[in-house]
Amino acid sequence: MQEPLLGAEGPDYDTFPEKPPPSPRETTRLGALQNKRVFLATFAAVLGNFSFGYALVYTSPVIPALEHSLDPNLSLTKTQASWFGSVFTLGAAAGGLSAMVLNDLLGRKLSIMCSAVPSAAGYALMAGAHGLWMLLLGRTLTGFAGGLTAACIPVYVSEIAPAGVRGALGATPQLMAVFGSLSLYALGTRRRCRHWPGCEGLTLTSAGSSSRSRTTSGDSHLSWAEARDPHMYRPIVIALLMRFLQQLTGITPTLVYLQSIFDSTAVLLPPEDDAAIVGAVRLLSVLIAALTMDLAGRKALLFVSAASMFAANLTLGLYVHFGPKPLTPNSTMGLESVPLGGTEQPLATPTSYLTLVPLLATMLFIMGYAMGWGPITWLLMSEILPLRARGVASGLCVLVSWLTAFALTKSFLLVVNAFGLQAPFFFFAAVCSVNLAFTGCCVPETKGRSLEQIESFFRSGRRSFRR
Repeated sequence: MQEPLLGAEGPDYDTFPEKPPPSPRETTRLGALQNKRVFLATFAAVLGNFSFGYALVYTSPVIPALEHSLDPNLSLTKTQASWFGSVFTLGAAAGGLSAMVLNDLLGRKLSIMCSAVPSAAGYALMAGAHGLWMLLLGRTLTGFAGGLTAACIPVYVSEIAPAGVRGALGATPQLMAVFGSLSLYALGTRRRCRHWPGCEGLTLTSAGSSSRSRTTSGDSHLSWAEARDPHMYRPIVIALLMRFLQQLTGITPTLVYLQSIFDSTAVLLPPEDDAAIVGAVRLLSVLIAALTMDLAGRKALLFVSAASMFAANLTLGLYVHFGPKPLTPNSTMGLESVPLGGTEQPLATPTSYLTLVPLLATMLFIMGYAMGWGPITWLLMSEILPLRARGVASGLCVLVSWLTAFALTKSFLLVVNAFGLQAPFFFFAAVCSVNLAFTGCCVPETKGRSLEQIESFFRSGRRSFRR
């Protein structure tokens, strides 16, 4: 009996020919091309964080400028200034809430692109502001855009990044946010900016993702039954607590009122120059974190970060309480209306090296935050959240984060006026000590692990990858 044609041997009847394995050169070329596309997609996505960082610290030089505004419609009182500084966080919380739906409904890419609309509208309102309501609405809209990108971009980057470079790429959202903040601080040194809210040409918008970018979204919605499973709620609780503790370190009120804090302390350099220097240090620190995160590991940097912030906040609190007072009363925010502790403190001379302490302590605080609890908190959120819950849970984390930031930013001036500028710094120092314990007890090390390995780790119920 004749054999069937599919069984015949020879090249003429080779129905499914096997492709030869790619050569090492071809493998290298394909890998380089894939990495190039990942880097391009990451860069396109994190452009939105530039606008986020710019908008976050927008009030630092603007509030002092509006305090001296000759326009009665734009001149701010203490209460109005506190709302102008804190309403951004309410908008960011709303953005995080919307991300709980949009992340899975539209996907990460389209959600990032949609954030450009409220961002542009917010900057346009502040650019043409003729009253307080336009400032507050514009600030809220830029906050909404920032909250939306804060929930979408880290998740998007972690999902497209290979495990070997996920730490470095995961730090790029924070890096771009810091670069945006530094740009604002640099502009703040230009004291002749005639009308800060209307500095035309500064209406930066989030760029979203380019058409080469890939769209990612969760497989399906998370049910309540699944949410009660320990392998689901445990990483979510860890991510939520990290975002909560991150804000309690005092980073947002410090950035929002940075120049005003320097105005209220005896400093050697002009406050706006100090703010720009701190911004530059923050950018350098995030760069260091991006380069070392995949080498040193997440937990090691978190420990160093919390210890540095503890020392910095404690130093600032002690300096404000026992150190010299400014030669002239605070002319901008009036952060303190009564002498601290009811005691007379020595006045600082302009050349006293002791007046470098606020700048150096703030630099240490920002450096510590930017090397650990800043970028790593965002990275770990996107790494440890389960795939099925990633879209909703990341939005929930942003919601909790910015509600906490609003409470801190809104109450900061009230606490300072009631108890003195040293009180919040002592509180922030105590929180940083809690962060040290939390890192040691609850945070897993994810260096070099794929997202699938991390999710399997939580499914197993283990407390360490080494077991």
